[in-house]
Amino acid sequence: MTLHEEIRELAAERNAVILAHNYQWSDVQDVADFVGDSLGLSLEAQSTPADTIVFCGVHFMAESAKVLNPTKKVLLPNLAAGCSLADSITAASLTEWKERYPDHTVVTYVNSTAEVKALSDICCTSANAVSVVRSLPNDKILFTPDRNLGRWVAEQVPEKTVVIYDGCCPIHDIMRGADMRKTIEAAGKDTIVIAHPECRQDVVELADEVCSTTAMMGVPAKYPEAKTFIIATENGIIHQLRKRYPGREFVMADGCIGCRLHCPYMKVTTLEDVKNALVNLEHEVTVPEDDLVGARRSLERMLAVPRDN
Repeated sequence: MTLHEEIRELAAERNAVILAHNYQWSDVQDVADFVGDSLGLSLEAQSTPADTIVFCGVHFMAESAKVLNPTKKVLLPNLAAGCSLADSITAASLTEWKERYPDHTVVTYVNSTAEVKALSDICCTSANAVSVVRSLPNDKILFTPDRNLGRWVAEQVPEKTVVIYDGCCPIHDIMRGADMRKTIEAAGKDTIVIAHPECRQDVVELADEVCSTTAMMGVPAKYPEAKTFIIATENGIIHQLRKRYPGREFVMADGCIGCRLHCPYMKVTTLEDVKNALVNLEHEVTVPEDDLVGARRSLERMLAVPRDN
């Protein structure tokens, strides 16, 4: 029996659903029941009868899964799966920031801890951040924690005053427009560039499409004549793109696979970790009740916001 088969058998025995983020190793993605972005995966788990969620992602994602699925056991296969962006803001720093801007509405990106979500007015994803900010009656916004996403949102909603927290995802922030230009030149004509809004402005300005990882999966279908796509986000997404569009070529924005656009936290989880999580029911993620209630409120407010056309 292969390791993949062992894991699937264990998942059935444990009545567990395996979730894998788009940035995980390809073999981890292939063993999962669902592959996608962090919030989408947590919502998928709500629709299953599984008692246990094995979240192959990073810690804040497992927390969100627990917040939205409080009666289910949530397991994080590797405790080293942290997130520099989520760690860039704490409850104490957010509280201090709110005191400096008492008349502002706090919009917090889902790439944050449950404790920070609980102190926020509303959450957002990279896909709906513009819709969320636009929907708010207050024209004064505190956006946290990603400065690149915050800047991009502020550009889309100029009628609002958006104060932006100084955090970032280092994997997206390390990319530079000069490097991507070289990749574009090497790829030649008829190339479509797709960038995540967590990227810096000089990268975003070179993109044909700026969107979330989930939206990236649909972009090649919009360009049936294009053969080559340059992707400015973490390299794990290439696996799903190649599976969905086998006749297309996908190139990382830094010109290679596994170079700078490689998140060590996302790649810490292995198939062995997934197996051990199911065998030993480790490592369980819990959220204090106050944080769970507050974070759920912020997430549910976000989910109630209609998407812009």
